[in-house]
Amino acid sequence: MKIVCTKSNLVKGVSIVSKAVPSKTTMPILECILIDASTDVVKLTANDMELGIETTIEGEILDRGIIAINAKIFSEIVRKLPDSDVVIDTDSDNQAMITCEKAKFNIAAQSGEDFSYLPAVEKDDFITVSEFTLKEVIRQTIFSIADNDTNKMMTGELFEIEDNVLKVVSLDGHRISIRKIELKDSYQPKKVIVPGKTLQEISKIIGGEAEAEVDISFTRNHIVFEFDRTVVVSRLIEGEYFRIDQMLSSDYETKVRINKRELLDCIDRATLLIKEGDKKPIIIDIRDESMELKIKSQFGSMDEVILCTKEGKDLLIGFNPKFLIDALRVIDDDEVELYFMNAKAPCFIKDEAQSYIYLILPVNFNAAV
Repeated sequence: MKIVCTKSNLVKGVSIVSKAVPSKTTMPILECILIDASTDVVKLTANDMELGIETTIEGEILDRGIIAINAKIFSEIVRKLPDSDVVIDTDSDNQAMITCEKAKFNIAAQSGEDFSYLPAVEKDDFITVSEFTLKEVIRQTIFSIADNDTNKMMTGELFEIEDNVLKVVSLDGHRISIRKIELKDSYQPKKVIVPGKTLQEISKIIGGEAEAEVDISFTRNHIVFEFDRTVVVSRLIEGEYFRIDQMLSSDYETKVRINKRELLDCIDRATLLIKEGDKKPIIIDIRDESMELKIKSQFGSMDEVILCTKEGKDLLIGFNPKFLIDALRVIDDDEVELYFMNAKAPCFIKDEAQSYIYLILPVNFNAAV
């Protein structure tokens, strides 16, 4: 095999597929990036058997063939080459020669025939969204997945399609995030659980342009994202997702409308007195036309009053401030509405159309704090 391509194209392609290279594996071939120049295009592929990424880069094929090169070594070499054309040449002994201007590397590679290709997926069943929409939906929900494997379901997000609406749900046992977006077309009902890791990597790869589109295809075991020159195939999480509908209530005793930026900045200031990992709650005291926020820690105390519009009863309630910050940061509205039942029931932050719903459980606190 012999190919020529620019350093910039190679760096971009390698950085995309590297996200599917496993950090630990007992199979050396999975630590490699496959360079496939056996057809009329140059394809780079990485696959950790849960997540696989394939991207096409521009390049000239002088001699067809395939080769697998250790991803860590290859990406380091490519990144540090001069900004010029790169020639990758292989011989029958699976040696790869990488040449760029006066720099020449000769490294051991592996046969491309041993590489695990991405599973072929029929593209009959797919939906289309813009890159911007997909990136936003991930940003607005990914923070509330669980970051450990004690419950596999919580490490993924539910993608539920009903007619022309895509609903994305994440939860970690303390909070729930829900985003609904309207699709251009109507589709058959579908529910799948997509690993959070897959969505985090997709979010890093896609550009986020409103005009660029992503095709999302489904099979029984896999989800496929196709955009630009890249294909991402991920294994789905098996099982039945949590029945969140029974956790969502439209009843409330107290409703508050408040400036989002003021509330976010106030909670942000309060966390200055909390050490990382410290579980000090922020106490919210809601009265007639104001909301008082108080926090107390070993470093001192802080309280601040913000004006708001209130319907219903006064309320004293406590929350983990990080959970409130995470939700408020991803809401684009200037004003937000918070709904409360009582001091022991969840708070709901949602808009009128319910295009977003954030449920946050309160924490116990001593009323004298």
